[in-house]
Amino acid sequence: MATNLKNLSSYCPNQIPSVKGVKFGIVVSEWNEEITNALYKGAKETLLKHEACEEDIVTIRVPGSFELTSGAHLLVERTDVDAVICLGCVIKGETPHFDFICQGVSYGISQLNLRYNIPFIFGVLTTMNQQQALDRAGGKHGNKGNEAAISAIKMCEIIWRLKK
Repeated sequence: MATNLKNLSSYCPNQIPSVKGVKFGIVVSEWNEEITNALYKGAKETLLKHEACEEDIVTIRVPGSFELTSGAHLLVERTDVDAVICLGCVIKGETPHFDFICQGVSYGISQLNLRYNIPFIFGVLTTMNQQQALDRAGGKHGNKGNEAAISAIKMCEIIWRLKK
């Protein structure tokens, strides 16, 4: 569904389980920092709203969106997180750089999902301009950070159900 048809922050809170005791990793790109800080704030607030403890949220910052994959890999190799949320923002410019970064990050995160038995969430905005990014980082279309946190919670819930 196109983002302009759905608010990224909309969900039914009473259908989301408590995540008390669940450990989350959040990897945040420093590039487009105004946007990624807003995504981070949305993700963290959503996790805390659903009873995650502050000390159960491990955050690392990486230089850019391309480094999200490496940062997520390092995080899962050196901590005991149950899920990793990758937050970044790539805005199309005048060169094909946008395409290479977006392809590399999406492929890298999908490979991490296949390699490890925990969810890695793609919370990366890929927009045509700054305004579209702002609209999706707490603006008129909600916050992709909220959506990424809810996705992480839901994926953890699926794992718990399958283990029973």
